[in-house]
Amino acid sequence: MRRVRFVRVTVTRVLELRFDLPASCFPQTPPSGWRDNADLLVPDFFDPETDQWHIAVQSWVIEVDGLTVVVDTGVGNDRERPHMPPLDHLDTGFLAALQSVGIDRNAVDVVVNTHIHSDHVGWNTMGENDTWVPTFPNARYLVPAADYRHFSPDGPAGQRPGDGLVFADSVLPIAEAGQLVAWSDDHQISPSLWLRPAPGHTPGSSVLWLDAGQPAVFVGDLTHSPLQLGGPPTPVPLTSTARPRPARRGRRRPQPRRRDALAAPGRAPDPLPPRGSARPRAGTKASESRGCGDRVRRNPPARTAPPISGACRGRSGMHRPARARWRTIRAGCVTSPKIVLVSPRTG
Repeated sequence: MRRVRFVRVTVTRVLELRFDLPASCFPQTPPSGWRDNADLLVPDFFDPETDQWHIAVQSWVIEVDGLTVVVDTGVGNDRERPHMPPLDHLDTGFLAALQSVGIDRNAVDVVVNTHIHSDHVGWNTMGENDTWVPTFPNARYLVPAADYRHFSPDGPAGQRPGDGLVFADSVLPIAEAGQLVAWSDDHQISPSLWLRPAPGHTPGSSVLWLDAGQPAVFVGDLTHSPLQLGGPPTPVPLTSTARPRPARRGRRRPQPRRRDALAAPGRAPDPLPPRGSARPRAGTKASESRGCGDRVRRNPPARTAPPISGACRGRSGMHRPARARWRTIRAGCVTSPKIVLVSPRTG
């Protein structure tokens, strides 16, 4: 797998896994909405035979301004995720995939979590001697302050069993190691990279802007499927019900011209391989289970979080502008020669 540099930046997409979820995860989208847009969705995004939509869990690695930056860290291995069966106790080759393209986890400078959800923070940590330690020991982890407050044990979501588990094994250890930086408003990472709040999916959801000759924006979970474009805004799957605080107005760095910016969604799958390949390892919960936010009656160990410093409704009859926008996004994250896709071992 070759890596391609364009202008002053190299971007690599590292795929952790693919799986399917039922279309009912979009409760406000009628079944006809999927089938009426089959020309857009099938086969890459939706399987009408099983009534399931395809989802990818992946990270982006950006090399720019002398920095190596990992954007979102997937699910991680050996995680207890009873609230999300497809992500429970995975065993993927994510770290080997990073190494295969020359990314040394010890040399990563910055980790960006666009928001605190289980499929975006998992490889923040790894298991070592029966404890969770930072996967990237020399990196600073940039976490939205609003999400840190919301998902911490004392926050509104801290006592929800699934969210508590995620915070305890993937966020709290990096805070205790002194590597977590909680940010708010706009946050400049380097001359070419900056973070901007985009609350809604979670109170602290954010996007990462890149401007190094080819403008691009890494949108996290602002969208999960092209079906979400073109309709009135409604919650995406597993969206927080908390009302986000309005962002403070102030001086902000100008955005790249939107028509020139390449959008990189966090959940768009590449065209699927033949059925049965590039899937979670046989025998894991991810390959056996299908669910959408199942609740469990379990409380994580009580721990105190250290103090911190410093959309979309799918519908039948999607109009043409929405289709055109998604084709632009999909070309940027899947078929563009500027992006390298790395698939770890999955079976």
